[in-house]
Amino acid sequence: MSFRKKHFLKANTAHFADLEGIDLIDHNREDLQQLWRHTIDNGMHGICFSMYEDGQEPGDIITENQVERRIKILKPYTKWIRSFSCIEGNEFVPQMAKKNGLKTLVGAWLSDDLEKNELEIAALVDLAKKGFVDIAAVGNEVLYRNDLSVNQLLAYIKRVKDAIPDTPVGYVDAYYEFTLHPELVEQSDVILTNCYPYWEGTSIENSLDHMNDMFNKVLNVSKGKRVIVTETGWPSQGESLGGANPSSINAMKYFIDTQNWSHDHNIDVFYFSSFDESWKKGDEGEVGAYWGLWDKDEVLKF
Repeated sequence: MSFRKKHFLKANTAHFADLEGIDLIDHNREDLQQLWRHTIDNGMHGICFSMYEDGQEPGDIITENQVERRIKILKPYTKWIRSFSCIEGNEFVPQMAKKNGLKTLVGAWLSDDLEKNELEIAALVDLAKKGFVDIAAVGNEVLYRNDLSVNQLLAYIKRVKDAIPDTPVGYVDAYYEFTLHPELVEQSDVILTNCYPYWEGTSIENSLDHMNDMFNKVLNVSKGKRVIVTETGWPSQGESLGGANPSSINAMKYFIDTQNWSHDHNIDVFYFSSFDESWKKGDEGEVGAYWGLWDKDEVLKF
């Protein structure tokens, strides 16, 4: 299957009228960059916040000034900010997002460190009670990493729901975890799913169809609850995985496709990610450092 033109310009032809003559199968890089820039300037529903500059990593304490500087860079392009933790400076993300008029999906990072989990849960509840949380996410890919049992996770979710009954609460994980564990759907107010065709080795030509299929698998078990794509993205360089090849061309294509898909179908998507983060090489290999729409120096890539 070729990378079909309808994936790019299905909904936003009014915004891209000056590009209608472009052949998006045999496009050149300049044309694609122009379309990518039009797409990002048109705005996203949400974006995942990248905390760490070069030389920083999780566990380092990040300052309020650093967080606010990055929030201000993202503000013109998004309505929502997603954060992943509530301690070690991460608590500043929803605070600075709200200060700048953005909505927040705020995550407590859960792991097999039960003492640290208590700090995360307490901080999430505190932020919500102070009005900084629009949606609360209790954990991120905990089951995927085998850090906690389902019962342990459900107990954390229930605690947060009981503590902040006026705030929608969910849990973030790969799409298939919600099909395997219907109790997650039962306990969640909103279904928060990560959908990554890249990590399943899908070619860029088939990536949008695969992502749409992932989403619909979750939708089919959601019991009518709102389903949000909390992460999807494509790296701009690094190692290939099966048929999935990182490149600036493919990263631009995937971003354009997913934003138009989100707009066409009225599906809320948080794109991953905002800035490149070098520390991720340790967990994901070379490719881990190149998921941002902005580079590690906070310069818009394309």
